Amino acid sequence: MKKETIVTAKTVEAAKEIGAAELGVSVDIVEIEVIEEPSKGFLGFGASDAKVKVSYELTRGELARDFLEKLFGNMKLDAKLDIEENDDEINVNISGENMGILIGRHGEILDSLQYLTGFAANNGRDDHTRVTVDVENYRARREDALRILAKRMADKAKKYRKSFTLEPMPAYERRIIHSQVQEMHGVTTYSIGQGNDRRVVIAVEKM
Repeated sequence: MKKETIVTAKTVEAAKEIGAAELGVSVDIVEIEVIEEPSKGFLGFGASDAKVKVSYELTRGELARDFLEKLFGNMKLDAKLDIEENDDEINVNISGENMGILIGRHGEILDSLQYLTGFAANNGRDDHTRVTVDVENYRARREDALRILAKRMADKAKKYRKSFTLEPMPAYERRIIHSQVQEMHGVTTYSIGQGNDRRVVIAVEKM
């Protein structure tokens, strides 16, 4: 996807520089299409400026920002975006007031937002860049809470010699539970259920 502007100036080079400034990027990365060449006219009469289309290819991070800004604008949501982009990953952190609306129960809305942002950033590209979207570091706080829960339930399973089934969780949250319990002796985990009802069971390891 390209961002572009049409500029008129005395010369093509001047139009290129003005266009780059309007787009907020370096003149070195823009492409130009000359729509009309400048004309000096005759004896000072009939002179005309150059008309140039100046454009540049948006990075994936910029595509992600563009998608989210339009979405939040339609939602009348005042959100601040902090985006870090490298060759193989884009990390987006969203902050502001009343951001809970973007998280949902167990991060379900946040996961959907992440999927849509990733689709917008990678749309039309041959390769794929991973996009992670977070709201005020919710994912880190949720991971800490899940690891505490996993340890507590694993201790109960060992103490009472019985299995405990946790509430339904999305796949990435189940992976956190599995990972935490794997570090503990005498207990194991497995998943049951289908789709949105899939749950982790913490059980005593068979001798």
